[in-house]
Amino acid sequence: MKTTKIALLSLICFCVYNQGIAQHFVPPVSTYSHQKVSYLYLEDGTEVIGTIKDLDRKKGQLEEVKILDQNDKKVNFEGDEIAYMYLPPSGLDKFASATDFMNDATQWGKTDLDADILGKEYVYLEKSEVRVKKKTFTLMMQVVNPTFCELIRVYHDPLASETMSVGVAGITVVGGLDKSYYVKKAGDEVAFIVEKKSYDEQFKLIFSDCPELIAKYKEGLRWADFPTHVWEYAQLCGQE
Repeated sequence: MKTTKIALLSLICFCVYNQGIAQHFVPPVSTYSHQKVSYLYLEDGTEVIGTIKDLDRKKGQLEEVKILDQNDKKVNFEGDEIAYMYLPPSGLDKFASATDFMNDATQWGKTDLDADILGKEYVYLEKSEVRVKKKTFTLMMQVVNPTFCELIRVYHDPLASETMSVGVAGITVVGGLDKSYYVKKAGDEVAFIVEKKSYDEQFKLIFSDCPELIAKYKEGLRWADFPTHVWEYAQLCGQE
């Protein structure tokens, strides 16, 4: 047991060091705390603060949220009533994302989200239209670049698989980069899918308005550097 703990601690330190070298996305979270406060914002502008009692999904999408509000009243909301949410991860999800939040706190870029809430290790989900093949749907998705998302929002694709993950004793320490994400640039209404298999071509499309970035990465494009590309786009070509 002692040997396992030492190995786990060493791996965490190694991961923190390596993740500090480059930007990265917050891992997707699937379970949420039933003790810590959650923040829901409805389509009509109402703010609901309370603790999540249950969160129902169907095919990866939000169906219903049951919450105990500040008056100890149980309230249910349909997925289409909610515009966006700040939710606290729980259990292994919180453990897996801890190093990312620590790193993000020192590397924040442009964001229009609530920095105080994000700094407490919350994840942010919002509703957006997305294009799936030839159809457009409205989905609730987690923003995986919450600390530098003002110019480009990158959403977790609920159906994506990961390219790699590192685990010790059944616990995921560092999640791998998903094979696809949904992306929406500032001013756009609909998010589109970006995939590992076609990133070489999509890179020029996504960052077409930033010639400095395209020139910097003429050769040697890597899917693993997608988070860094999003970050550098904001630094090189972001509007003041």
